Amino acid sequence: MTPKFSSKEIHFLKTNSDDFNIKAPETYFCDILLNKTAPLKLFRKRLSETKIPGGKFLCAVVQIPSDTSDIVQEKTKDIFTTRFNSFVNHKKGIWENLNPNSFVLAFWGYDDDKKASQLIETFKNKLSMALKSEILMGVAAFPFHKFSKSQTLSNALKAIDHAAFFGPDTLIHFDAISLNISGDRLYQLDKSEAAIKDYQKGLEIEPQNINLINSLGVCFGVTGKLDVAKLEFEKAMKVNPKELIVIYNIGLLYQIEGDIDNAIRYLQKAHDIEPSVFEVELLLGHLLIKKGQPDLAIFHLENASRTNPESGLVFRMKGEIYLEKNLFKKAGKEFNKAIKLNPCDAVSLSGYAQSLALQDRNLTIALTLAKQSIILEPDNKQFKKRLKAILDKMEDSPIPAKT
Repeated sequence: MTPKFSSKEIHFLKTNSDDFNIKAPETYFCDILLNKTAPLKLFRKRLSETKIPGGKFLCAVVQIPSDTSDIVQEKTKDIFTTRFNSFVNHKKGIWENLNPNSFVLAFWGYDDDKKASQLIETFKNKLSMALKSEILMGVAAFPFHKFSKSQTLSNALKAIDHAAFFGPDTLIHFDAISLNISGDRLYQLDKSEAAIKDYQKGLEIEPQNINLINSLGVCFGVTGKLDVAKLEFEKAMKVNPKELIVIYNIGLLYQIEGDIDNAIRYLQKAHDIEPSVFEVELLLGHLLIKKGQPDLAIFHLENASRTNPESGLVFRMKGEIYLEKNLFKKAGKEFNKAIKLNPCDAVSLSGYAQSLALQDRNLTIALTLAKQSIILEPDNKQFKKRLKAILDKMEDSPIPAKT
């Protein structure tokens, strides 16, 4: 029986914050770009209508921690206003409240980009001292690449999300990684087409960024554009031929296309680089079962279960292999583990019932398990056949079944 995979267990792989031992923020500023809040609309309108001498400006998003004292929170806006006015006069800057703890600002009239960076850093430090709190800040400059004035505001929001990965008291200038993070957020929200645009913009800044190339390939893959996805993964392979995630993704693409031999070839490459990646070992086990190599499949499934002992699917797959090999006791143990992790796993319920019946053990329990599997999947012919065999065995048995 072909294993039924969930998207949580077999899916394209992307680099995430856990790979760098950093924690993703609980909330994302760039989400307000989707919600289009009133303060954001107002600031965007003011920025578009403001005549900026020389055209260049710096945009920044500022967040003050929400856990500051009540007294400080009451004075936050007044303190911000005072510091901003001492930092730049009203003819050279504008600002707006995004929410009680967050502000967006833009200023201009500086001599050069280095001077602008020094000014915004000084502003951050003075604001932090006045509030006696750590300040998070994301900064974006205009002009920068092909981004418009309006997009510069969006870039500052993406930069502060980038900064949030590194915790309080961080200032990040918008870059390709900021776009990778915002693309990942859109991908999490099932907005793959929007994520693709951010990844592509990131690659305009850093054409050789392997994480962006891989992420772009993943988005094309999940939207069904497999040929385009493969081209992106192949580009990533040229950047780093030993990038495990990319190798795995190519293998998965071949598996989706039905080319099992090439899928196994790439997955084996990934295994040789790192033998304890759950998705690699699970998919290899699955494909080796299909190729009629159960012993080799068991080897990889054992690796998968050691890496992720909470995956019932792995134990189910091992149970099915042992059932085919007439190792009924072993099969029963694996199915039992799978059921403990997922009591509604119809395949494991039926498999466990079958393993007990073939041992002439606990037929009453086997009958209960077989009935449960059919309740979950009433049209499954194999489950019905197994149930009938158990009923026939119990009817024909002249003595109580062994326990």
